[in-house]
Amino acid sequence: MKAVRVIRDPEIIKLLADLVRREVLRLIAVEPLTQTQLAEKMMLTEPSISHHLQLLRKAGLIRIKRAEVGSHGILEKYYEPTAKLFIEGWEEIPPDLRRYFVHSHMERLRGMLSVFQLIAEEQGRNIEVRSEEVKELAQTIAKRIAIVGERYENTKVDVDRETLLIRIYSETLRTEMTGNKWKDFFSRIGSLVPIKANS
Repeated sequence: MKAVRVIRDPEIIKLLADLVRREVLRLIAVEPLTQTQLAEKMMLTEPSISHHLQLLRKAGLIRIKRAEVGSHGILEKYYEPTAKLFIEGWEEIPPDLRRYFVHSHMERLRGMLSVFQLIAEEQGRNIEVRSEEVKELAQTIAKRIAIVGERYENTKVDVDRETLLIRIYSETLRTEMTGNKWKDFFSRIGSLVPIKANS
């Protein structure tokens, strides 16, 4: 399985905008699962999961890892993703869907900034970040993360999906931290803890 696949096809990106399909991909990246297992984990009907699996398979995002005869004599197919992580190319995201992908990055940034806020509180300080800054940085990351992700496209890694995502996200942030546009923003936060940038 590839580590990363950068998606440049707008039709496949539309498929990835669906939360159910994103969750299917996340779950089967952890371990191969059957349609029945996915339906149980996601509390959805099997016909609904079947529909999503067909779309993902047709798009080349998942494949059958193995098939086994189950306890009732029915052949059960175990699905896995064709890559651990799928990253959307910003230029190829249909404009009406860009806000969805930016929102995902905003949520990740809020998580990161919450950790810095906890560190600041321990030091008797506070972090003030404006909404516009979070949104603009999320857009910047959404544009750059595919470039960083491309470095992993033809590699195999022995880390799980979340570790890989954190690694790529960190590299993307590091690139922005050293650029002129976000230097002041990160210096405000970076004064709390030592942050090393690549030389």
